[in-house]
Amino acid sequence: MLHIALFGTSADPPTTAHQAIIGWLSQRFDWVAVWAADNPFKAHQTPLSHRIAMLRLLIDDLNPPQGNVRLYSELSKPRAIHTLEIAKQRWADAQFTFVLGADLITQLPSWYQIDELLQQVNLLVVPRPGYPLSEIALEALRQRGANVAIADLMGSDTSSTAYREHGEMDGLTPPIEDYIHREHLYAWQDAPREKQLIPQTAPRWPTSKLESIT
Repeated sequence: MLHIALFGTSADPPTTAHQAIIGWLSQRFDWVAVWAADNPFKAHQTPLSHRIAMLRLLIDDLNPPQGNVRLYSELSKPRAIHTLEIAKQRWADAQFTFVLGADLITQLPSWYQIDELLQQVNLLVVPRPGYPLSEIALEALRQRGANVAIADLMGSDTSSTAYREHGEMDGLTPPIEDYIHREHLYAWQDAPREKQLIPQTAPRWPTSKLESIT
């Protein structure tokens, strides 16, 4: 049976933290399906076409030796259950693991048809700084039938929001940074130039591995 990781991200913009997760997934799964997600809980997102283009640049820059990572724009649906339906049409005999950040755990119970989703996929939760995992929330998911694994990894505190709103450069690959400037995507680019030149702190990289879930 094919083991497939499903990894959707808002990609607004995608960062090296996303790239590190994708790279690890490519070493642990037969196939990694990535897409730029339209999160219905987020407002004022950059147009999807730009986020798809940036995510493609991120994957191309990663260039995993296994060659088993691909961007699937058709998986980009506001509701995860609809994304899964499309994935099951493409890979009829696969086992799916839905990969998500710890910041989404509190949202998960309110997702559309969440019980149906939990019955059909495994969950892999990637911890994030500032989003402590609640054992109560995790146990509530398990009581609803979820098969949950926690990544033995504390992702970088690199923030897409910090770049989107303030132009912080930490964690962006050069191709994505060039794309953002070329397309003039974020409001901070209209700020006075001297404010954009404030030095930023160096990024912190994850050092540990994820738990094997297959």
